[in-house]
Amino acid sequence: MKKLDNFASCLDILRQADFTLADNDDIYRTGVVGQFNLTFELAWKALQEVMKLHGVAGAESGSPREILQLAYKIGFLHDAAVWLLMLKKRNIAVHIYNEDEIDEMILLIRDSFIPAFSALQKTLQEKLDKVECDW
Repeated sequence: MKKLDNFASCLDILRQADFTLADNDDIYRTGVVGQFNLTFELAWKALQEVMKLHGVAGAESGSPREILQLAYKIGFLHDAAVWLLMLKKRNIAVHIYNEDEIDEMILLIRDSFIPAFSALQKTLQEKLDKVECDW
């Protein structure tokens, strides 16, 4: 599935980030935050697509928040707090000018968001494999 492949490719790039380099290089830090934003967008869209393939009512349309809440409700996501924090940080990322906020964002990406993306990738692949087996 194209959306899942795009999400997986983007996540692979984010996983390769050198977070030590991000401590001191402003352009690199900006790149990590930008890659996070892109990965988040592709993640929720892949999630929505797999839920639609599973016939989940309400998955046809909706904001990222609605899709994330629905996914948590039906068990496609397991840590709603991390995903809602991710959504919040994605929404304010373009307005971060304070170095402390950028430092916090980089740490969240490394310690919380990449693991959550990885768990979603695994779940979506399993759900997609199940749909393909049913055909």
